Formats: sequence, structure tokens, C-alpha cells
Amino acid sequence: MKFEGKVAIITGGSSGIGLATARLLVAEGAAVVLMARNPERGNEAVASILATGGKAVFVPGDVGVRDDCKRCIEAAVKAYGRLDIVFNNAGRIFVNRSVVETSEEEWDATMNSSLKGVFWMSKYAIPHMIKPGGAIVNNASIFGLVGGSGVAAYCAAKGGVINLTRAMAIDHAAQNIRVNCVCPGSVHTPLLEDEMNALGGVEAQLPQFAARHPMNRIATPEEVARAVVYLASDDASFITGVALAVDGGRSAW
Repeated sequence: MKFEGKVAIITGGSSGIGLATARLLVAEGAAVVLMARNPERGNEAVASILATGGKAVFVPGDVGVRDDCKRCIEAAVKAYGRLDIVFNNAGRIFVNRSVVETSEEEWDATMNSSLKGVFWMSKYAIPHMIKPGGAIVNNASIFGLVGGSGVAAYCAAKGGVINLTRAMAIDHAAQNIRVNCVCPGSVHTPLLEDEMNALGGVEAQLPQFAARHPMNRIATPEEVARAVVYLASDDASFITGVALAVDGGRSAW
């Protein structure tokens, strides 16, 4: 049990990569705190973990709101007495938007969820990790490594996540806090289905999304979750400041 006695917070934890990661962490002994904006889905996710005998609580909140992030950290420490892992997974994407076509509201919403949320969660989590050490894993994107068409704000936010990851890794290495990020390609999540529907529908778009990856398919949430769990574990004890592509070879093109 790699995470026996450890406590992890997962933002965007009610579905997709976040929920898949939570389930893997619980299977290895961790207690988890799921944060998400949708209370119904969040409570359902926690119920599914509790049904397996795992430990989980749900904290409703928006990572773009400072007080919500602070409250989530405090709830985790109150519930379990410690904090060892944070997976900053929550994010938002608007498609078919160049810089010209992106509204200020869309830009701000993207930055708040995908970048500012990483800042707020890390700001309030790190003081609880300094004494025992810990691991932060941020969910960036292949679009933090390379550009993409029609997702200008998302590319900017995820590029920021990658360099913020590096900066935090340097700042907190001496405190035994490792900070890394994963950079997924296309992953079959509700967020991606929303994107495909905005572009014309899942059935029509799925083959096109798959073809953008040398492996000619998109990832499952569990495939990305396994990379997150690795970076959060002691198996990655000498790894910090890394942006790990989990993209089926897409960034190799």
C-alpha cells in the first residue's frame, strides 16, 4: 500500500482524470478529499469510493475562488489531521476561440480554473506539507508544451501551469516538497466530450482526435491517473520540476 496513512486532495475530482486518480490513490491506502463545483456529482463520486471501503470526503468549491481553496485545505486537515498530496486537476476550456474571438469573461474563466486555481491551492496547501514533506502534481496539457488551434486562452493557461510547476519545484525542494505536472494529450473525459460536441459531435470528432496521436487513439482517464499516482509516490522520490507528457507520442511530432 504505497499511500497508507497519506491524505490527498484532488480538484476536479468528481469525474474523469480526477476521479480515476482518486480511486487509484484509495486503492493504495490513501484517504482523499474531492473538490468540485457540482455537489451532486461530487457526492456520487465519494459514495462510490466509500462503497469500496475507502476513505473520502467531498468539498464543494471553485478553484478560482480563493476562499473555496482555503476552505478545502482546512477541511482536509480537519478531517484527517494532515495533508500529503495535492493533485491540481480542475480546468476549463473554450473551443473555437482565437485571441480575437476570446471574450474577457472566457479568458478570465480559463485562467481562474486552469492557472489561478493551481496558485491558490498550492499557496494554502504548502504550509501544511513543510514539516512532513509532500507532493503536488498539476494537470497541465500537451497544449502547455505546443500550440493548438482555437484554444488560445487554454494554451496560455497550461503553459503557465508548466512554468509555475518548475518555479514551485525550485522554491520548495529544500522543504521536501516535490512539484511536477502531467501533460496529457486527448483523454476521454466529459470535458473532451464537451469539446467534441462543440466541434460537431463525438462520433464525427473522435476519429479526428485519435488521428492526432501517433498511437491513433486517445487516452483513458486511468492511463493519465497512473502517471499522476507515480509522480505522487515515493517511486518518483528524486523527480521534481518535470512536465511529463502523457500524450500517445503527440508531442514527438
